[in-house]
Amino acid sequence: MLSKKVEEALNEQILMEGASSNFYLAMAVWAEQNGYSGVSDFLYKHSDEERFHMLKLVKYINERDGVAIIPAFQAPTTNYGSVKELFEKLYSHEVKVTQSIGELVGICLDERDFTTHNFLQWYVSEQLEEEALAKTIMDKIKLMGSDSGAWYHFDRDILSLTVTSSADSGSAAK
Repeated sequence: MLSKKVEEALNEQILMEGASSNFYLAMAVWAEQNGYSGVSDFLYKHSDEERFHMLKLVKYINERDGVAIIPAFQAPTTNYGSVKELFEKLYSHEVKVTQSIGELVGICLDERDFTTHNFLQWYVSEQLEEEALAKTIMDKIKLMGSDSGAWYHFDRDILSLTVTSSADSGSAAK
């Protein structure tokens, strides 16, 4: 059974994950309207992932006899000056989500809720990967500068971009 403090914190994370899904969705719409079909597809996919993260929390709360609350979401920004600006905001947002997960983990430790702490380790690893991917994208954008040919290839190739975070690096050589 969840303590009230943990339940409230998990419900706050539901808000964060749902808002993230809408954030990515609005970005996808902007990218699609501005001719960036690859970026758009990438963002639609990530919007779905964020919704999955939200649903995973909802189901967990319900399994632990808590009350999951589906909040109203504020409308996300729908206009960006450039793809570069869009991904700068995306990176900043992922850092904010990582901080939120860290605070939630801290609450679980304070409340000695080791079951929820264990459940949240998936989110910790996921955020490490999300932040690494956003950082990699920002690094590529810096390299491209204003080269329109590079932007064409970036838009075409973004769906195949993969990043292995340090959490997935495995153990040292044997």
